[in-house]
Amino acid sequence: MNRFLICGLGSIGRRHLRNLQSLGHSEIVLLRSGKSTLPDEELAGLPTEQDLAEALAKWRPSAVVVSNPTALHLEVALAAARAGCHILLEKPVSDTLQGVDELAREVEEQDVRLLVGFQFRFHPGLEALKRLLEDGAIGRPLSARVHWGEYLPGWHPWEDYRLSYSARADLGGGVLLTLCHPFDYLRWLFGEVEAVTAEAGKLGDLELEVEDTAEVLLAFREGPLVSVHLDYNQRPATHWLEIVGTKGTLRWEAEHGGVRWWAADLREWREVTPPAGFDRNHMFLKEMAHFVEVVEGRAEPRCTLQDGARALEIVIAAKQSAMEGQRVRPGRETD
Repeated sequence: MNRFLICGLGSIGRRHLRNLQSLGHSEIVLLRSGKSTLPDEELAGLPTEQDLAEALAKWRPSAVVVSNPTALHLEVALAAARAGCHILLEKPVSDTLQGVDELAREVEEQDVRLLVGFQFRFHPGLEALKRLLEDGAIGRPLSARVHWGEYLPGWHPWEDYRLSYSARADLGGGVLLTLCHPFDYLRWLFGEVEAVTAEAGKLGDLELEVEDTAEVLLAFREGPLVSVHLDYNQRPATHWLEIVGTKGTLRWEAEHGGVRWWAADLREWREVTPPAGFDRNHMFLKEMAHFVEVVEGRAEPRCTLQDGARALEIVIAAKQSAMEGQRVRPGRETD
């Protein structure tokens, strides 16, 4: 029977816990810092450790879920890999590229299977959109636009948002890192990014030390020109993707769950509806079920460490572009 060690019990760590339990897994150990602002009732009865090395040595987990703040990811992931544990590593893989190559070496040497937690790869609407693109439903993609705005104080209303990792530079916060999902799913759809141009800043009234708004332009090697808007300010929240092709238009909205496309030859909108009862946890649950298959050797990771590193390279390139005022190739990180 597989044993899972969950490192970090904030909102995403607890979601992973609930989903593991709903999939029938009960051998779960918690690694806690004690800094969570959430109530402890749902954690009652589960074995808890505070020291990572001791937890790995004592419980010998089959897999480790890394769900602590972004800037602390690599420390836990490296220890887990050296212990031979398979890993679900939450996005982004880190706030810096330093240490990512070392993790890649450990993963290979220890024969560890690692899945990066970009759960939008499991969104039924995006899965349908990818199939439609591959089938040529809108011809050749020419341009695309992502818009994701979500009011940061509303994410976890039980805590001071200014103390959350999303708002703190030392924990790897800022809108570019925290809302980096589009940089992964756009690569998944269109391939590699050749160049990045960006502007970012603290434009709202949220009293943050990190950027709350960003506009990013991505030039793909063999694909469309794509613009990405991210912000911590918009109410109500909205997250959508629109793709313009030579034969029509595709549009996906995260909340709705489905995808629509304009078929130019038919001159009408067509639609793929979401699964019955679709809600936001659908993709997280599907991601966790996939991770269990990865741990058991029945599937290859849908989102690899290399994928996670590429998304991080795009984020870092966007930060550099915004600071330097010039086009940046992903993969270059300055001191």
